[in-house]
Amino acid sequence: MPLMDIFDVAGSAMAAQNLRLNTTASNLANAESVSSNRDETYRARHPVFAARLAEATFSAEPQAAATEQAAAGVMVAGIVESDAPLQLKYEPHHPMADEAGYVAYPNVNVVEEMANMMSASRSFQMNVQMLSTVKSMAERLLTMGQ
Repeated sequence: MPLMDIFDVAGSAMAAQNLRLNTTASNLANAESVSSNRDETYRARHPVFAARLAEATFSAEPQAAATEQAAAGVMVAGIVESDAPLQLKYEPHHPMADEAGYVAYPNVNVVEEMANMMSASRSFQMNVQMLSTVKSMAERLLTMGQ
């Protein structure tokens, strides 16, 4: 992998972590929202990532080149809703309570979301550090011929 391709890989990883932070923030913002209909109640969302592949050719002999896949970054495969059950709380005097007196709250686990937020933030920081390291390596490489 050429040195400059590392910028593309780190950039795609930073974009993925940014999306992860945004979905986590959305989950936290809607953690206490309720709806009069259980089907309309907010459900936690989580991004699904996949490796973005680029073709690379490796050959043992000049005549026979075998094509393999090499990682070239991260892409978002989609955003899925959690299938965990909603949190039902018995609050018979709540205006959004059903006939039995239960209110459906979103299936957002605040502790898990905070851990996701810290993990995404640290991953973003590590990619920034990697970009900084590669930049300084490229600068040193340019000054070697002087």
